[in-house]
Amino acid sequence: MILVDTGVLVALVNRRDVNHEACREWFLATPVADLAIPSPLIAEICYMIALRGGPGAEHLFLLDLADSLYGQIVEVTEGDLRRMAELVRRYGDLPLGGADASVIAIAERLEVHEVATIDRRHFAVVRPEHVPRLTLLPHDLTSFG
Repeated sequence: MILVDTGVLVALVNRRDVNHEACREWFLATPVADLAIPSPLIAEICYMIALRGGPGAEHLFLLDLADSLYGQIVEVTEGDLRRMAELVRRYGDLPLGGADASVIAIAERLEVHEVATIDRRHFAVVRPEHVPRLTLLPHDLTSFG
């Protein structure tokens, strides 16, 4: 399983995004059955898609998401929320927000080692409990968040 962070999906649906091609090539080469999207990211993804592409783009994204075209949705548990709170406190100097903390908490719970993200600044710093560091994908980004 690979957890997919906000920036990858935003770049994937926005052809003008500097990382669109890298994210598109990675997405097309990766089985959708291997992909999972943390539920706390959905509102953030929709906001960013609507901001860049308007309500029509957001509408189409939500329909595609409902049809599992980008992977399965993973819900957070009470334990994830407690871990998210701990991560937000521990990495407050980054600052690490709830959205990124949800990706890490879910990765720890499900023992996921790979995260598709443009946000190298946060995910390269955080040390999850289950592995020394997460493998960040795609490898060939033009610009890092």
